[in-house]
Amino acid sequence: MSANTPNSLVIHEVAFTERFKRAYKSLPQDIQKQVNGALHSLMKNPRPASIRFEKLKGYRKPNIFTIHATSNHSHKVSFELDGTLAILRNVGTHKLIDRNP
Repeated sequence: MSANTPNSLVIHEVAFTERFKRAYKSLPQDIQKQVNGALHSLMKNPRPASIRFEKLKGYRKPNIFTIHATSNHSHKVSFELDGTLAILRNVGTHKLIDRNP
């Protein structure tokens, strides 16, 4: 399997798009802390059940994945994978990310 499939996923580093940075800064501080925890979990073990790693359907190039950033699943993070690099695209409410990952 390729490094870009969830079953063999290994993430060694992350990069942040400008859109992700802007969206992250606009989040309340408590949500930012939960996002930080989810990203830490992603780096440690990309497929823990607590962050619900999912590949979004309908996106082929690039493949877009999401994780749940909050314990109540109200916020998500979207990202692309380039080998072992996760490129963080956006962060926001579940509804926002599902509409505009």
